Amino acid sequence: MARKFLYAIVVLLLLVVAGGFVYRFFGPQLMRMAMVPSGAFEGAPAEPPNAYADAKMWLARPDTANNPATWTPPGYGLPAKAPAAVFFVHPTSYLDRTHWNAPLDDAEANARAALFLRGQASVFNEVGQVWAPRYRQATFGAFLTSRADAEKALDFAYRDVAAAFDEFLKEIGPDRPIILAGHSQGSLHLTRLLRERVAGKPLAKRIVAAYVIGWPISKTADLPSLGLPECTRADQAGCILSWQSFAEPADPSMLLDAFDRTKGPTGIARRDTPFVCTNPLTGTANADAPASANLGTLVASPDLKSGTMTGGAVPANCVGRGFLSIGAPIDLGPYVLPGNNYHVFDYSLFWANTRADAMRRLQAFLAK
Repeated sequence: MARKFLYAIVVLLLLVVAGGFVYRFFGPQLMRMAMVPSGAFEGAPAEPPNAYADAKMWLARPDTANNPATWTPPGYGLPAKAPAAVFFVHPTSYLDRTHWNAPLDDAEANARAALFLRGQASVFNEVGQVWAPRYRQATFGAFLTSRADAEKALDFAYRDVAAAFDEFLKEIGPDRPIILAGHSQGSLHLTRLLRERVAGKPLAKRIVAAYVIGWPISKTADLPSLGLPECTRADQAGCILSWQSFAEPADPSMLLDAFDRTKGPTGIARRDTPFVCTNPLTGTANADAPASANLGTLVASPDLKSGTMTGGAVPANCVGRGFLSIGAPIDLGPYVLPGNNYHVFDYSLFWANTRADAMRRLQAFLAK
């Protein structure tokens, strides 16, 4: 059921990393031919139980040299002490059809993932040290097909994420507050991690917040199984945030058509259900906020390796079933997706506010 929605999400990701002309001019049929693996799902043995004890299995961790998650834009820096620990799962960065899942040593996929960490995971480096695993992510072509191999690829990817999370917990010790965060495919894996490793467990008491960004969470079909409530207050800890960004006129039909054909983990239909919509400018649910409330949008350089901050440029309003409207389109580069979908910019549009949000929730958590 997740695959059907991922079809839409990863088509959009394809436009970002491979160029929109493929989809716009040739459509999904050609894309399936070009991107879906032709062979059967090959699988692989599970990594050894202690595999993630090796620093090489991580794109970012406290002892990583040239750590992309420690990057900050001008005017921001790293604190002397960051009390939390952040587990971040990066979005799809593997484009090859050779395998259903990315090899851990794929240089191109890892380089793209590092770019995502620089622009997304860096939001959290003020509140905690960021841990971001390499994982054998499902190739985006797996999300363009109904073959059973695609579901196996997702399960395979999650197995790595779960193993990395277990090592993360060992490394950080029994007392540190935890922030969970991800984007797109990474957020999908976070929802399963929340269901299987957090919901109903003592660990839930250590979660400062879960930033499940770029992935829809149905309030009725998904949220009850995740073990944490929706964040409704700006100073609330132990809760889930989620948003999906669109400019006006927005056309989310591609996503809704796929999402509404699926069911939640307990079998409840997602059709016509409202989404969790956290306004990142206010930190509250289903809220409206003017551009003046935006502390800073991260505008990336052409090579995506650096960026500058622009304040007061982008408003945010929760609309409809729970999409986040940013009003008129803003020029952040060539990666705006069909339907005025700003999926790629879910973090960067609200970089400074999300950074402040994480600190505010950590302070509320520590004050309990």
